[in-house]
Amino acid sequence: MRKTKLIFVLALAVLASLLAVGVATGATADPTIRASAKLRNAVEPAGILVHERRLQRIANAGTDPDGDGVGTRASGTPGYDASADYVAGKLEEAGYNVRRQTFNFPYFGELSSSFSQTAPRQRDFEPSDYDVMTYSGSGTVEDALVVPTNDVQIPPDPTPGTSDSGCEPGDFEPASTTEDEVALIQRGTCDFAVKAQNAEAAGYDAVIIFNEGQEDVPGDDRVGVVLGTLGEPGVGIPVIGISFALGEELYEADGAKVSIDVETESEIRQTENVIADTTSGRKNRTIVVGSHLDSVPEGPGINDNGSGTATDLEVALQMAKLGIEPKNRVRFAFWGAEEFNLLGSEHYVASLSDDALDRIALNLNFDMLASPNFVRFVYDGDGSATPDDTTDAGPAGSAQIERTFKRYFEAKGLKTDPTAFDGRSDYGPFIAEGIPAGGLFSGAEGVKTARQQRIYGGNAGEPYDPCYHQPCDDISNLSIKSLDQLSDGVAHATFTYANDEELFGASSDGARSLARTYNEYKGPEAIK
Repeated sequence: MRKTKLIFVLALAVLASLLAVGVATGATADPTIRASAKLRNAVEPAGILVHERRLQRIANAGTDPDGDGVGTRASGTPGYDASADYVAGKLEEAGYNVRRQTFNFPYFGELSSSFSQTAPRQRDFEPSDYDVMTYSGSGTVEDALVVPTNDVQIPPDPTPGTSDSGCEPGDFEPASTTEDEVALIQRGTCDFAVKAQNAEAAGYDAVIIFNEGQEDVPGDDRVGVVLGTLGEPGVGIPVIGISFALGEELYEADGAKVSIDVETESEIRQTENVIADTTSGRKNRTIVVGSHLDSVPEGPGINDNGSGTATDLEVALQMAKLGIEPKNRVRFAFWGAEEFNLLGSEHYVASLSDDALDRIALNLNFDMLASPNFVRFVYDGDGSATPDDTTDAGPAGSAQIERTFKRYFEAKGLKTDPTAFDGRSDYGPFIAEGIPAGGLFSGAEGVKTARQQRIYGGNAGEPYDPCYHQPCDDISNLSIKSLDQLSDGVAHATFTYANDEELFGASSDGARSLARTYNEYKGPEAIK
């Protein structure tokens, strides 16, 4: 009896050990994961941080547009030019074929601003309580009456993007011709520019756009301060964004009045994309690995998007150091003027002929990889996480890219969340041409949910990056854990597609000619 029991116990132990071996080796069972190991092991946070610290020093020595003591790497400033010099120099030293594609763009900078409420109570707001929208006009309004537009939804509709406040000229009461008045508009279905243009046409002296109000919207902040762009110059009055809570207060207050003072500059400046090609690989199956090099004018942009820039640069340098000769040409692209509505990637794509577009097999995009309150977001290539919005599915091949990332993280025992193709980063111009795309994202101004806190840690109810588009996005604003995990995903996907002889299972499936056209993309923060 005791001997039989002992044998049984030993058998269970052996079985358990075999199962443990199975689990332990599961991460290396996928041959593509084994193949990318050498590059992944070479791409380490320590190397990435070398580039991040250099970008911080460049910002420190660069332009301080609003005099707050914080430098910037925004396109059109010396900080961006120095960033481009650094990246291009490193790539040239590593043996890449580097070219610098210059273009003109409408620069925007906020020189100064203030915002206060004067009635029915007096209070001065901090810069963190509001945001001057990109391409806002300049102007001063004092003790101005706040006039809500029609179609404001308080309480908000449960479905995000349903308020059409300010989207039609008829949403505005005729403005006073003798006193300053400010239009109060809710975020919703149409572009911020449309709302602002309608308000200006109706005679208002300034615009306040407040958030829509839905809580726990994955990957999107519908409650906090609206951070937006008007897309291009053209609106001549001040336009600021505020939170839903403050908007609700102003909406419900009897005779609310505010003072707004905004000084901005808009002018045509020159900037550039830095593009580096491997010297080997099939040119008719080019893999474009992209990240935007610029910051917003407000700060150094060490997470947004120094983290993507530094990671892509380190992947490129380590590929060269290891002597990796890819079967498909890899093009590392560092985009300018992304923060001014994807202008660098748009210019690049628009400059290509049909034949040149057909030679691009896919685009991998990495925009923010080290958010302090991070989530491991993977772009939802097949749109399955957003089944009610068909425009959020990428072109054919995007689903396969999504699966490549998900299988990698699953093999490593790491969960991921989907993020939609909403057009907020440089994949937008590529998918607009039917080129499949995918990538990783650690989160921006969106608020972490309780479910995400259980999976990833961090703090529910707070932004993924509390310093998003702010001066505090500096070298201290990084999660090394996120950078470590997501940079491995970057290295794995880059290596996998660089050496995939039959992209997506067929030699031509990745080409633009067989990919369906993406319906429509929108620029970053321009809508809803």
